[in-house]
Amino acid sequence: MISIKAYEAYHKDGVRDLILPIQREEFGIDISYDDQPDLHDIEGFYQKGKGGFWVALDGHAVIGSIALVDIGAGQVALRKMFVSQAYRGRIYGVAQKLLDFVISEARGTGVTDIYLGTTAAFLAAHRFYEKNGFDLVDETSLPESFPRMAVDTRFYRMAL
Repeated sequence: MISIKAYEAYHKDGVRDLILPIQREEFGIDISYDDQPDLHDIEGFYQKGKGGFWVALDGHAVIGSIALVDIGAGQVALRKMFVSQAYRGRIYGVAQKLLDFVISEARGTGVTDIYLGTTAAFLAAHRFYEKNGFDLVDETSLPESFPRMAVDTRFYRMAL
């Protein structure tokens, strides 16, 4: 049974072990755990204001993650959306469950816009976000407070 829960400190190793192999091995991004200070302090970085960090669990195993960063003015940035390869696709629907969950959370806290950045190479991600109501936006239209990542080249917005 797959569940979505707010991140707690005991999920830290599971989150690290989910995210790093996807970044490094699947997508060839030269990044380490130490290069991601947000993963060292998830509570301090994500779990404040209208932000949050959630995990998808199969039992006690972390199989997915998703986060919102409060960037002010009722806006958030979607970050750290990862799903274990074995749980991708429609059979489990983990990515959809995570996204639906955070959209509902965002609406419940009065968020007006969700922004996200991704790379040009993540074609499946582009289709997924577009199918779910995100619109492609030019980088110049992003809020100044949007946390830009060096690898991101495509940007999306969902108005709530």
